[in-house]
Amino acid sequence: MLDYSEAGKRGYLREDFRLFHLKDSLAQKLDYHYHEFDKLILVLGGRVTYVVEGVTYFLQPWDLLLIQHNLIHKPIIDPAQPYERVVVWLGKQWLGSRSDPGARLDQCFDAARERGFHLLRTEGDQRLQYMRGIRQLEEALVSKEFGAARMADTLCQQLLITVNRDVLRSSADGREEICRVDPKMEEIIRYIGGHLDHSLSVDDLAKRFFISRYYLMHRFKAVTGCTVHQYISQKRLLLAGELIRAGTPVMKAAEQAGFAEYSTFLRAFQNTFHMSPKEFRQGAPADVV
Repeated sequence: MLDYSEAGKRGYLREDFRLFHLKDSLAQKLDYHYHEFDKLILVLGGRVTYVVEGVTYFLQPWDLLLIQHNLIHKPIIDPAQPYERVVVWLGKQWLGSRSDPGARLDQCFDAARERGFHLLRTEGDQRLQYMRGIRQLEEALVSKEFGAARMADTLCQQLLITVNRDVLRSSADGREEICRVDPKMEEIIRYIGGHLDHSLSVDDLAKRFFISRYYLMHRFKAVTGCTVHQYISQKRLLLAGELIRAGTPVMKAAEQAGFAEYSTFLRAFQNTFHMSPKEFRQGAPADVV
């Protein structure tokens, strides 16, 4: 099981959405982590590499990174250059309430996950459009004028509509120039994500993908930062958490997430989220690092 020193939850979103405009030169060393909310990162300057579910992205200014909730990720920041970025946290409930049938505002995150490619590289007029949209949203969030909160809400929706249109028009063509991926490990990660309720022992996975147990263990750790067992346990816990929040009975959620023993699930859940499943369902904030 992953604990907070390896892939802990970072940040708790109490609002519908939050925007951060950050610029620093600190040699930050952040561990692998995840969020219960979706996140956009617009890079404005600096040199940073991002690892998302085992895929390494070499970012450049005006790249837009889409990180869906519960994806394990980590930035690697070069302190030689100031790292400037705009980060937008997006609550799942807000995204749902602002979506229309057939036009969900979080569709861009689903598309990125399905492609296994979480980057949008913007160009020309796209960059001006994002610059204008971010600036207007920043101004609305600090404004005291009449209707400022409603304006900020509307501008954030507009930003998401733009992101969705751009992502849905784009493709993963040429991604080998933008990111580094181990095709075999990517295949295994995708399989794990779609079969959490199956037996996923190292031996089973090694046999299914025709590789040695030793190679799988060492290569998976090198690519993802986690052992195979840690990764699977964390993904099962995150799935169980989603099911519990959606109203699934706790024992049923544990079973659907692939936990064979309920006692093992409860112990792992408490150790990871620092709260009981009941408290988690009620939305109590977890400890964060």
